[in-house]
Amino acid sequence: MILVAVIIHRVIQVFILVVVAQAILSFFMDPFHPIRRTIDRIVDPFLAPIRRFLPPIANLDFSPIVLIILLQLIDSIIFRLLSSLA
Repeated sequence: MILVAVIIHRVIQVFILVVVAQAILSFFMDPFHPIRRTIDRIVDPFLAPIRRFLPPIANLDFSPIVLIILLQLIDSIIFRLLSSLA
């Protein structure tokens, strides 16, 4: 079970890096650039529900921060549950 927990942890950490990359690239890269469009297609389905409840404040989108916090919370809960089963 520890191996499963570690794999899930790594996948969540990689996804968090993709969310951070998407947030940074949104400032500098054209929205129609192929790399940005690919990252947006990966991340936007997870950001859309958060954006419905948390609209941009003063033109700043805080949904990536909320998503990262939720992912870390889920990661912590799953790791603790799977570690306790071992």
